[in-house]
Amino acid sequence: MSPPPPVLEQLAKVARDLQQERTGHPPKAVTVVVGDDMLVITLHDALSPAERLMSETAEGAANVQEFHRQLFAVSSAELRDEIKRITGRTVREAAVEVEPVTGTVVHAFTSGNVVQIFQLTPGGLPPVSGATA
Repeated sequence: MSPPPPVLEQLAKVARDLQQERTGHPPKAVTVVVGDDMLVITLHDALSPAERLMSETAEGAANVQEFHRQLFAVSSAELRDEIKRITGRTVREAAVEVEPVTGTVVHAFTSGNVVQIFQLTPGGLPPVSGATA
């Protein structure tokens, strides 16, 4: 019997599987970064082709963002439960942000901190703590 995969890889797999289950569209990649009391899960290229097409207009992009916020609000309990199971820590706060131009969906779980998320162009420095699936 092989040992369980590292925590960050488990979190990335759960996030990928739940995104596909919720939307029918798997992200191309998932990145997980953990701080002292923060967990950020980035779902890369997570929007469906129809959502990307809708996002070509400002109104469509706003609708896609709102759809994903509502989807996260009603379906994040399972992800929170998995985070608790894998890490042993309870999620106190959660938020989602969608960047319709790139198709990136970011889930941020914190304990009362302000989280600022900046998506960088490819290349450069590797993440300090993270895993990609």
